[in-house]
Amino acid sequence: MRHLFESLKSKLIVKITLPVAFILFASIFLWSFYHVEYQKEATIENVIMGADRVSSTIKLGLHYAMMLNSREDIQAIVNNLSKLREVRNVRIINKAGEVMFASNPEQAHNVVSRRDPLCQACHIYTVPKLKPTLNEAIYKDAQEDGERVLRLVSPIVNEPGCSDASGCHFHRPDEQILGVLDLAFSLTDVDPLIRQSKQHTAYLAFIQFLVTFATLALLFVVLIKRPINSIIRDAKLIAQGRGLLPKRMESGDEIGQLAQAIHQMGNDLVAKNNQLSLQKNLYQDLFEGVPCIITVQDRDFRLLRFNRTFEEKFNARLGEYCYKAYKNRDSKCPDCPVEKTFKTGQFYTTEESGCYRDGSRAHWIVNTAPVYDSDGNLVAAMEMCLDITERKELEGEFKRSEKKYVDIFNNIPSAVFVLDQADFTIRDCNRGAVSLYGWSKGEFSRMSFLDLFADLEKDKFIDAVEHGHEIGQAKHHTRNGHEIFVSISISPSEFNQTKVFLVTVSDITTRLETEQQLIQASKMATLGEMATGVAHEINQPLAVIQTSVDLVKRSLNKQEMPSEPLLKRVTELIGTQVDRASKIITHMREFGRKSKIEMEEVAINDVLRRSMDFFSQQLTLRNIDVVWDLDDKLPAVRCEPNRMEQVFTNFFINARDAIEERREKDPTAPPGRVVIKTMHNRDSVTVRISDNGTGVPETLAGKIFEPFFTTKQVGKGTGLGLSISYGIVKEYGGSINVTNNEDGGASFFIRLPVANARSGDVG
Repeated sequence: MRHLFESLKSKLIVKITLPVAFILFASIFLWSFYHVEYQKEATIENVIMGADRVSSTIKLGLHYAMMLNSREDIQAIVNNLSKLREVRNVRIINKAGEVMFASNPEQAHNVVSRRDPLCQACHIYTVPKLKPTLNEAIYKDAQEDGERVLRLVSPIVNEPGCSDASGCHFHRPDEQILGVLDLAFSLTDVDPLIRQSKQHTAYLAFIQFLVTFATLALLFVVLIKRPINSIIRDAKLIAQGRGLLPKRMESGDEIGQLAQAIHQMGNDLVAKNNQLSLQKNLYQDLFEGVPCIITVQDRDFRLLRFNRTFEEKFNARLGEYCYKAYKNRDSKCPDCPVEKTFKTGQFYTTEESGCYRDGSRAHWIVNTAPVYDSDGNLVAAMEMCLDITERKELEGEFKRSEKKYVDIFNNIPSAVFVLDQADFTIRDCNRGAVSLYGWSKGEFSRMSFLDLFADLEKDKFIDAVEHGHEIGQAKHHTRNGHEIFVSISISPSEFNQTKVFLVTVSDITTRLETEQQLIQASKMATLGEMATGVAHEINQPLAVIQTSVDLVKRSLNKQEMPSEPLLKRVTELIGTQVDRASKIITHMREFGRKSKIEMEEVAINDVLRRSMDFFSQQLTLRNIDVVWDLDDKLPAVRCEPNRMEQVFTNFFINARDAIEERREKDPTAPPGRVVIKTMHNRDSVTVRISDNGTGVPETLAGKIFEPFFTTKQVGKGTGLGLSISYGIVKEYGGSINVTNNEDGGASFFIRLPVANARSGDVG
């Protein structure tokens, strides 16, 4: 019962209907009370007014009998009036208080005391009222003989006829009141009316209360309770997270609008809650599944929460100190980022090291973040550790590797430069560069790499950089002014996040000098090998000179003076032959001297002709024909002409020997022939030297340019001619290829780049 009472007391309908019922009941009760009283008073007033009218009627009826002083008539009138249903007693009392006439004979001649309520109706005042009001005239309302009786007093006023001495009787003129008329009215018929009125009013009030209360309750149920129940159902569904709420049609009033608003708010909340749930699940999954280590710690550095990765990596439990879990310490770390976060509320990042539960060493990047409660109080700190152990190991390996490569960079025998790609300024260099050139690293840092070149060589380096070429030979100068020859290799790279060129410089001065000595030795060997032909070349002009001299001597021996035409012809012939011999000797001297290392622009056809002029006698003596097919529009190439003459001479010797070897093997072989042809395109000049000798075996084609390799018989070749020629051509940026001819023999193709040619040009 108590539970039911408590349940009812908590109901909104009870909380509202009880006060409403009380107020409604009180209002209807008050209305009923005042209505009953009003009806009662109105009924009594009607009775009083009726009594007053009866009293006035009685007085009018008695007026004539009193004027005649007809006591029998007065008594008869009084007796007749007392027979009225509502009249219970009629008395006429004089001013002395004596009852002169009464409907009840027993009351006749009784004297009424001045203190009687009848007299007090007027004499209560200091000056008695002559005309009391109707309410003042009612002097008594009481029960008499079992019924309620209302008594009304009405003064009988003195009139001029009553004070006339000539009349039947008279009163003094100064007497204003002659007596009073006392009427007693029964309220027997009035009280039932009043009670009936009270009952009807009570019934009406009760019905009105029930109807009004029921109407209000119905309105409350329909207009308030149903929408509120709808709101409650929606709220419960929202609280239960049951998904989107079913759409309902509500009224358009304020509560309906409230219900619709709450319904919409519920749907929004459910949608938001679903989204938050998804986000929560997502963040939970992220928190648990993220590969980094995450812990949440309180101000005492105790673990409040941690993710799966932490649980897998450490032997720790909730409530344990973080420094114990991470580093097996008994006190907090000296420079703790979590402590800083609690002090300042800021984010902090640091690097820490520790051990996993398997004993392996670990390194982490640690990030800390504050965690606030709903009141904005800093209650915890989140610590996120990203494992950088592998990166640390790589950093260590990188540092060791970097040190190794720095050591290699500094100790490599070649000079290595790091150049800015924009202006070729030297950003760094190794010890080899300092040792080779003589400048310090500080001095190099204020220089451009172009400062190391001779003026004519700078454009060649820029061109090589633009087209990604290597420079086989260039002239540099050192700090003390010495000139050195170097080969340069260029490759793009990066240095301190800047695009640079990595330039490797090798000193080839000694190598070139050695090559020069080797080339010179080869030249001397060639000159020795061509001695017979040279001697024949010189003997011819000497024989002509000797013949001319003998012709003059014979004339002189005969004591004859040679004729002037003879002398002129002899002297011209001798001069011509001397020039020829001088030219041969000069050519031999130039061929035999050491070549310069500097290159120049050369017409390759001229070099071929000079080589053949020097070597043609060798071929003539062996009945080998030379066929020329030269391109007159051949562009110039960059080389050293004396060295290229040595190259062509080596190929002529090789052709001569191949033709003679074929003759020895096949006496029926066709006459020897050497074909010299030049051609070009936009990029290169090609010289083809073909012979009809033995050719080159396919198995040996890749070895003939190797040093000391020869196919000739022992004592007939050193194996250096083709090797030296191949090195010279490669140094000039060219190439040598060999193919066998269809009709026998071999063809050598010597290609050299056109002077100032650009990569990508089409010939």
